[in-house]
Amino acid sequence: MSEIKTEADSNDITEHPHDDKSRPYLCTVCDKQFTAKDNLNYHKRMHSAVKRDDMYSCTQCEKRYSSQRAISLHMNIHTGRYNCRECGKCCHRSSDLAVHRRSHSGEKPFECTVCGKRFTQSGHLVRHSRTHGGQKPYKCHVCDKAFSESGNLNTHMRVHTGEKPYTCSLCDKSFSRSSNLQRHKRRVHSNSRPYSCRHCSDGFMRLEQLKTYLLKSHNEGT
Repeated sequence: MSEIKTEADSNDITEHPHDDKSRPYLCTVCDKQFTAKDNLNYHKRMHSAVKRDDMYSCTQCEKRYSSQRAISLHMNIHTGRYNCRECGKCCHRSSDLAVHRRSHSGEKPFECTVCGKRFTQSGHLVRHSRTHGGQKPYKCHVCDKAFSESGNLNTHMRVHTGEKPYTCSLCDKSFSRSSNLQRHKRRVHSNSRPYSCRHCSDGFMRLEQLKTYLLKSHNEGT
């Protein structure tokens, strides 16, 4: 079944982490940014009204999008245009790749003025700031855990339902989160070994594996 990416999908259309502090709300279909969530909600009605026949289908994975720009960004994943040299992750655009690289460098340029906690993305700081103001309107009816975004609540509910909507096309293993599926593919099915030992030609799929090898074989880290 083709995956339909529209603004009606609650898991995909919520506040999206973005580095533009003045416009932190990003439409994941057409990438238009907004200063307020109400404006984003109003905007997404346009995508909800798009008919199935008007959508653009990816020839590589059959995902479908409601605009030419959206599918063009998606195709960057297949072409490897914005590929992380550290772990092989493919991104839609250069700004996404720049943000992703912070996960390797440890850079966290966005600091909370209340508690000093730092974040790699401005959107993460925006959501964190709500914890100081007690803004968590989305509450789980099973365990009473509260969330600042509806998308996070939807993801959390899978803990109770056991739902795993993301299935690996190579081994049929399923996951509750898309990020977990992508990590599984890189670790289990990818032949890429981006972490190389500087003492020999051995390569590793994960940084943790390289560190363990350096400790055991070359006494590094002791």
